[in-house]
Amino acid sequence: MRQYLLETSVYPREPKPLKELRAVTATHPRAMMGTSPDSGQLMAMLLTLVNAKRTIEIGVFTGYSLLLTALTIPDDGKITAIDLNWDTYEIGLPIIKKAGVEHKINFIQSEALPVLDKLLETSDSEGSFDFAFVDADKINYLNYHERLLKLLRVGGIVVYDNTLWGGTVAMPEESVPEWMKPGQHYTIELNKSLAADPRIQISHAPLGDGITICKRLY
Repeated sequence: MRQYLLETSVYPREPKPLKELRAVTATHPRAMMGTSPDSGQLMAMLLTLVNAKRTIEIGVFTGYSLLLTALTIPDDGKITAIDLNWDTYEIGLPIIKKAGVEHKINFIQSEALPVLDKLLETSDSEGSFDFAFVDADKINYLNYHERLLKLLRVGGIVVYDNTLWGGTVAMPEESVPEWMKPGQHYTIELNKSLAADPRIQISHAPLGDGITICKRLY
């Protein structure tokens, strides 16, 4: 079913630079970390629906979702992109440059929490972002959430990736591979917390490895 969706509705509409970046990423040993193109297609629509101009991305990898965002937002839009790993970002950088959108990206090689805290120290940053995408260390998702809700404007959207964690969130504990258990625990806690958060409207979509879309209500 997913292959049908990809071949019918996603791949035919996927911009050429994204196809190229997806192909390059497929040769990487950790290719599974890349944003799924069906999730990306929905993200592009969300960016358009909220007229996103100023965005945050936590976790860049080779830059598929980053390039998608840069292609979608206006020419004077800005993305604050945060990742510890410059090497993987460099894989996608030539394609980003060729697409003519590098000027929209401020790549910060750092852990995300210090960057978010620094942004919050600036009075004009609070409530000034339209959109955020989080695909990084699961242990900090709830920490990111608290900060991002302050940085996002009312009506802004944050999207969390990997919120099904390989389907383990619905598995009995004994069936979960040992190496996936820490991520499973943090993801279950995140999902419970987001579902109970009155500050947001949510939609938990089974695209890729699961994405949770949160709209700030107040």
